[in-house]
Amino acid sequence: MNLDSEILRRRDMREVLTFTIDPADAKDFDDALSFAITDTGDYQVGVHIADVTHFVTLGSKENSEAYDRGTSVYLVDRVLPMLPERLCNNLCSLRPNEDKLCVSVVFTLAHDARVIKSKVCRTVIRSNYRLNYQQAQDIINNHPDETQSDELIQAIKTLHFLATILRRKRMDAGALDIEQEEMRFKLDEHGHPVDIYFENPMESNHLIEEFMLLANRTIATLLSKTGKEAIYRIHDKPDDDKLTAVHKFERRMGDRVPQSVIEMLTIRAMAKAVYSTENIGHYGLAFDYYTHFTSPIRRYPDMIVHRLVAKYLLGERGVQLDTDLPEACDHLSQMEQEATQAERDSEKEFQILWIQDHIGQQFMGQIVSVTPYGLFVRLDDTHCEGLVPMRTLSEDDYMELDEKNFCIRGKHSKEQYMLGNRLCVRVVRADLDLRQIDFEIIK
Repeated sequence: MNLDSEILRRRDMREVLTFTIDPADAKDFDDALSFAITDTGDYQVGVHIADVTHFVTLGSKENSEAYDRGTSVYLVDRVLPMLPERLCNNLCSLRPNEDKLCVSVVFTLAHDARVIKSKVCRTVIRSNYRLNYQQAQDIINNHPDETQSDELIQAIKTLHFLATILRRKRMDAGALDIEQEEMRFKLDEHGHPVDIYFENPMESNHLIEEFMLLANRTIATLLSKTGKEAIYRIHDKPDDDKLTAVHKFERRMGDRVPQSVIEMLTIRAMAKAVYSTENIGHYGLAFDYYTHFTSPIRRYPDMIVHRLVAKYLLGERGVQLDTDLPEACDHLSQMEQEATQAERDSEKEFQILWIQDHIGQQFMGQIVSVTPYGLFVRLDDTHCEGLVPMRTLSEDDYMELDEKNFCIRGKHSKEQYMLGNRLCVRVVRADLDLRQIDFEIIK
């Protein structure tokens, strides 16, 4: 493949300040941001996405295997990539100080983050910096590294300012503001978990998130205007009855139930986001049009969208499109759900391996679910979830599930265990084969 001739066909943005911001341990870089100030004093922000479909063509073995997998799977101790390593970690990855091919959305933004115009184009970029989220956060917090230029520092601060406005506009439009910690495991040299800890999203995470959302939303809107069949990321409204029950519970309990419990119940009432050719909007993001465009290294739907962009937005006649998009949506939604379940199973496995070293020990936790089988308690420090069996809740009373009020109550004593209550529990057993942890309450 002649890279020089391909570069001549593209918008050359190698001289524009460009950088990636990813987790510290990331190996594949889907996306990069560029920043410049225009002659009129506005901001030019480029969202540059690895041009995976330039290298992975329909009918190829790599494409067929990527479609079958649907997505990369991130287990605790390893990654199962959607694409071969030579593609995801090398050829397509937007590594620093290398010329890379991208499909980009270049925005001109006013000082109030209003989009003045946008341009979708094929580009060539050259990333100047590979930052992790903490390094970007340090810049936001006025603690930059001495190796970082004034130009980079100003770009990060300006993008943070713009992202804050974009985020506020989403929230004002009704987007859900539910953030979840990311569980992490510290493994010893044998791959055994010795610690469980959590990382909260930082402002630098929000910076990247808002510009990826803006690009995805823009691409979806443009594709919808073509009148052609496309793939959308949709999220239906929540179940009204479930949501009403949550609101009633929140009003009745007031400050006695932590906000985290209300957020958890709200999430449970939500529909799952899926892929579809029939657009109904994205409830959680409060967007009328949304798709997945920004992660083609790890998600096959983004590759489909890249081909749609090439044919319908860039007018490239020779582009082959994935056939039977409704069938693809069903398959890819299913593979995403299977990947999510595999990731949860992996976390549960390593939680059990960790807690097996702590049988008999006591921990503080919170009731996160009430069921006919008993209480599920989540430990404060590690979020390990275990069951307190119904039969162990009382020696001399019949315990009943009150589903409407999210509690288990003694028939005679009126002793009550309610969602959100904090308890001290002892670890009784941890069965890796059954994926089950059992607790008993310390009264």
